[in-house]
Amino acid sequence: MHRLTPYLRLMRPDNWFKNIFMLPGILPAFYFRPDLLSWATMLALAWGFAAACLIASSNYVFNEILDAESDHHHPVKHNRPLVAGTARASVAWALWIVLSLAGVVLGFALNVRFGVVGFLFWVAGILYNVPPIRLKNIPYCDVLSESLNNPLRLALGWYATGLGSAPPLSMFMAYWMFGAFLMAAKRFAEFRMIGNVQQAARYRKSFLRYTEESLMESILFYVTLFALMSGFFIARYRFELILATPLVALAMAYYLHLAYKPSITVQYPELLYREKKLVLIVLAACLACSILLFVDLPFFNNLFDPWLLPQRTLR
Repeated sequence: MHRLTPYLRLMRPDNWFKNIFMLPGILPAFYFRPDLLSWATMLALAWGFAAACLIASSNYVFNEILDAESDHHHPVKHNRPLVAGTARASVAWALWIVLSLAGVVLGFALNVRFGVVGFLFWVAGILYNVPPIRLKNIPYCDVLSESLNNPLRLALGWYATGLGSAPPLSMFMAYWMFGAFLMAAKRFAEFRMIGNVQQAARYRKSFLRYTEESLMESILFYVTLFALMSGFFIARYRFELILATPLVALAMAYYLHLAYKPSITVQYPELLYREKKLVLIVLAACLACSILLFVDLPFFNNLFDPWLLPQRTLR
């Protein structure tokens, strides 16, 4: 069993929880089409989640194969199996092929739309890692390309329910910018932890063009676009969600607070469960969004509709 452990680490099963990001595609799908909710749909969602996990693991393995040399220069990642010599590259390549085929085939077996998005999810991992494109080495493209996995996961959740239409573009863009915020905060934390620009650049070339100031400016850009796109979605489709925005904003603010700390949790999302306060805020925000998506509050809507206000207040 100990011989298999390094290859299980390459697959990063502790990162499968990121596929919970399919949920913001699943819940709105049930909001728009409540008739889709059934046991058959639940089974389809479990199938889709398994396919997403396999594709994600194939991308993780691929990432570690191509990053083995640069990971030597990272204070933590130099302990990864391929860098430490506990895993063989030839076996890792075989594992990547098996995971890729299994994930994509399972995706298309669920339905064509899910399969196409799953394939794009896999392609995104190729473009992110393979030279000469290797988007992870290009400033800002590294954040935007990796955070694209967020809306792709959203689309996977949406199509796993059986919906044939595309998710609203505002929802897709808001989720992309939310992911970009998380990824830019991660880059900011990494940059601060390494401390030396040249050493950081040996680990990731994009760091040669970054500064703390430029990373913070990009974070502000992503947060602003997230707010605008999510605001458009709320105003267009579900005004009750505005009541959850303070909790969402608090979660994002606290996450940025953690990026300033010497802790490595922001750099490794699989460790965020250690941040109890963040977990509680995120759970509260998710619960509020889930409830407000389905519970109508007509009196609250009326407060913001000038045509329904008493006429004397308009004079």
